[in-house]
Parts: sequence; structure tokens; C-alpha cells
Amino acid sequence: MRVVADASAVVAVVLQEPGFERLAARLDGATVCAPDLLKFELSNAAVTKARREPARAAQIFAALDKALDPRAGIQWHAVNVVDVALLAHLTGLTAYDAAYLWLAGWLEADLVTLDTRLIGAAGLDSDRG
Repeated sequence: MRVVADASAVVAVVLQEPGFERLAARLDGATVCAPDLLKFELSNAAVTKARREPARAAQIFAALDKALDPRAGIQWHAVNVVDVALLAHLTGLTAYDAAYLWLAGWLEADLVTLDTRLIGAAGLDSDRG
């Protein structure tokens, strides 16, 4: 099974945010795909968390490094930026969120997210997001 996981889902798993176990189980055994944008969103989340929790900074950046390692299994994809912009315009999403929605559609993959606006735009049940 192939899924597109957005930053909210991947950050929750990588940084072990509350409730990450449910998401980890949803991603377990799946081929996880993401736009290249996720690398920057993960990096930014790690920086933000490390600033809030300086005593855990080394652990946070180690988790980031592990998540970005090619052996971690995330399949990175370029997206069609014009299509993403059009989708963002039509749905009211940010271009960032629309990139995940576009990729899920292009790959005919399930979308895994915690973002309620993205769940709504994708027409997902909140339990499936």
C-alpha cells in the first residue's frame, strides 16, 4: 500500500508527539511517499522543537537525521508546482498543503494527515486522516 504522509503526520511520528502510535501503525508496512517539501518542513519542526526543549536538542536532531536517511524508506517526489498552485486556489489550502493533496492524487495513494483543513479538502474521514 502506498500513502502520502504530510508534515503533521511525519513530524508527529518522528518527534514522537502525543498520539504518534496510531499514525506509526497507519504507516507501518506502507510505502511512504512525500513531496521534497517535507524535508524542509521536518527541519523547521525540529528547529522549533529544539528551541522549546533545548535539553532534548541532540535527540531531536538525531531523529531528524534518521527520518531523512535514505534507508528510512520515504520516497521523495517532485510535484508540478503550477498544478499545486491551481489546487491551492481551488481548495483554499496553502500551496504547501496542496502539494500533499496533489501528490496523493497523482500517485493514487491514501493521504495520511492530522491537518483538519487538509482532511476536509481531501474528503477524508477524520479517523482515516
